[in-house]
Amino acid sequence: MLTDSTTDLPESWALKNDVQILGLTIQLDGTTYETVGDKKLTSEQLLSKMEAGSQPTTSQINVGQFEDIFRRYAEVGMPVLYIAFASVLSGTYQSAVMARDMVLEDFPKAVIRIIDTKAASMGEGILVMKAVEAKAAGQSLEQVVALIKSLVPKVKTYFLVDDLNHLMRGGRISKTAALMGSLVNIKPVIAVKGDGRLDSVAKVRGKKKAQTEVVRMTLEDIADPRVVIAYAGADSQEVAQVLKNQLLASEQVNEVLILPLGPVISTHTGPGTLGLFSIAHENQD
Repeated sequence: MLTDSTTDLPESWALKNDVQILGLTIQLDGTTYETVGDKKLTSEQLLSKMEAGSQPTTSQINVGQFEDIFRRYAEVGMPVLYIAFASVLSGTYQSAVMARDMVLEDFPKAVIRIIDTKAASMGEGILVMKAVEAKAAGQSLEQVVALIKSLVPKVKTYFLVDDLNHLMRGGRISKTAALMGSLVNIKPVIAVKGDGRLDSVAKVRGKKKAQTEVVRMTLEDIADPRVVIAYAGADSQEVAQVLKNQLLASEQVNEVLILPLGPVISTHTGPGTLGLFSIAHENQD
């Protein structure tokens, strides 16, 4: 099973569960950094640089990288599933599709499945976890693919972002939305919509009220008892623990994972970001 470094899944978890994480890269102060492996750029290093004024950018995984990996699976006759970052947020998914088509020309019987999660960070990560659990339960590749495709529209993601200019700079939200977020004491709640776009879905006065609101919105229509909270920086890590306690106070939740937001997503959201990820009963708009 393959995924990419936008999932924000720990590499230790991936290794234990036979998931290969492919890394997008980050350009920071004239240097290109990897986001997986021993020499990767950590979130802490990135956030420190951003707080000092650096403006990093990210690059997708290219067609050649995917082709090499898919070809290796095809040569030994092993099926492969790649669970991908939202196609509207990156060209990574499209690179994978192009690479698959190239490999299938030489290996027409190769089984290469690619799923556009239309999600980011642990919204994508939750789907990878579900795929691993389904595989461990004995489900076939096609059953796993069907399950994940059925869950894609049900993934619910909310972000609280301290500075919306990072998202605007990367083209993920409009100037108008960024300006609204800069108003005194107004905290927009950013959601990943059903097609993968980012949109402001609520404007709340004050950080604490915004945090209460994302907990309320997460619990609304929740279908799975697991929620993941991702944070960027020490301050938001402390808040994540508070939100975890609020979520666990609900009978609908029995597990809350707290994980650091990875460097790729942090590049676009900046220090102080919090993300809440869950699976709902209903498809998201």
